Amino acid sequence: MDVNDKTLQALAAATKFREMRQELISSNIANAQVPGFKAKRLDFESALARALDVDGHLTMKVNDQKHFNVGSGGFDNLQPELYADPNGVVSEDGNTVDVQEEMALMAENKIMYDALVQMMNKKMGLMKYTISAER
Repeated sequence: MDVNDKTLQALAAATKFREMRQELISSNIANAQVPGFKAKRLDFESALARALDVDGHLTMKVNDQKHFNVGSGGFDNLQPELYADPNGVVSEDGNTVDVQEEMALMAENKIMYDALVQMMNKKMGLMKYTISAER
């Protein structure tokens, strides 16, 4: 059994990005009263999908070895996209943070993070069981 299999790498990457998203949401909430502050979002799902590329549909077909690999790219160079929330409602002072929406996003992100941690624990438990069963 490979310790660095694709599933474990994806779970670890998703966990790291969920932590980053939680910090960003916290920052948005902390700056809810700052005039002119624009709420920010973090998108990592598309980068993670490219890295996984289970079906091979996201990789670019190349016919020359000199072509750059712009397809899956693996897990080593995953980069989330950070952008200002285009759907934010601008208040009188130019701030786009909606505290209720941010709190809902934070709750959703925590649930997803907890699910990822549970999946990692199950995966590690399965690996532990496999190793002990081979003895």
